[in-house]
Amino acid sequence: MVQLDFYGTLVAASLVLLLGRGLVTRIGFLRNYNIPEPVAGGLVVALLLLALRGLDIDVRFNTSLQTPLMLAFFATIGLSADFASLKKGGRVVGIFLLAVVTLLVVQNAMGIALAKTLGLDPLMGLLTGSITLAGGHGTGAAWGTVFSEKYGLASASELAIASATFGLVLGGLIGGPVARLLIKRVQVPGLKQEKPQLPKGFEQPNKERSITPFSFIETLALIAVSLLVGSLLNGLLQGTALELPTFVCVLFVGVILRNGLSALGLYQVFEREVSVLGNVSLSLFLAIALMSLKLWDLAALALPIFIILAAQALVMALFAIFVTFRMMGSNYDAAVLAAGHCGFGLGATPTAIANMQAVTQRYGPSQIAFLVVPMVGAFFIDIINVIVIKLYLALPFFAAV
Repeated sequence: MVQLDFYGTLVAASLVLLLGRGLVTRIGFLRNYNIPEPVAGGLVVALLLLALRGLDIDVRFNTSLQTPLMLAFFATIGLSADFASLKKGGRVVGIFLLAVVTLLVVQNAMGIALAKTLGLDPLMGLLTGSITLAGGHGTGAAWGTVFSEKYGLASASELAIASATFGLVLGGLIGGPVARLLIKRVQVPGLKQEKPQLPKGFEQPNKERSITPFSFIETLALIAVSLLVGSLLNGLLQGTALELPTFVCVLFVGVILRNGLSALGLYQVFEREVSVLGNVSLSLFLAIALMSLKLWDLAALALPIFIILAAQALVMALFAIFVTFRMMGSNYDAAVLAAGHCGFGLGATPTAIANMQAVTQRYGPSQIAFLVVPMVGAFFIDIINVIVIKLYLALPFFAAV
């Protein structure tokens, strides 16, 4: 076994991003279908590691940096959100949230129906629904333990991790092609701007931004405070009715810092530094997550489970095209939102952001998409998903399990 330490993993993640950039730049298919660079590079490395495993060479990474990078990314999302912008996105957020909730219901109904059709425990259908797809690895592992201990479902945790891995891969692969299909129907803004101004937010991560060492340190300090206070807040809420995932608490602290300091006239957040640090954190997080994928877990999935997950991916793509796109206005912003929905409908919010960046980097900015998706993905999805899951578990055939 080859075990890379902290520094070796960081070097590997950086090389994955450079590999992904090279692949997307040189391979027209990846570029035309808006495949995110971390996804392209990460999957190539994951496939290489799968081949090495066949030669009895097991390469493992130190993933201790993965969680801080994810939290830093959500801190920058919070620091980028001012209350004026949130107010503007109110109605759009509500409509998108309705689309998201509808998908959660559809995913679980699809999973349960296919599981019963294939002669499986309906709990497996629920586990391959919104628990692991919209919920990701963390939610999947938590519910897998519940299903094993309370309902006696064998290998529930292993199934949850494998299903979440499948969703993460597919979420990063189908968002770009879905957006490409939809963008053919709409007018795109283009990359050229009337005035030479710095791009805001996360729409165009490869654009140059003016940064000074001092302003960089100021922004780094704000991110660090968001991580510290958010983690402390999460600890205080543990076991209470208000318990939330850590990244939600971190994002919330970022929003309070941004708007509180501005309201008191003490400090104005520099969005260009926030954007750069957020994009770096996001890219490295995705690189580590994807290159660490254990693709052999997917290979170990039984054929019936694989059929359910493949059907879920197809339903996600069709839902984004025929429901999300139309509900959000059938315009360019709606196409970007559809790509983002594919990202966290099957994987996670960072995957959604990467999907949207791949689109806006090529076709032009969509500020409303980068406002709506992080809000729904961070503040609402986990809470609503728990409610939907518990409502399904209250159905008569689950009570009899």
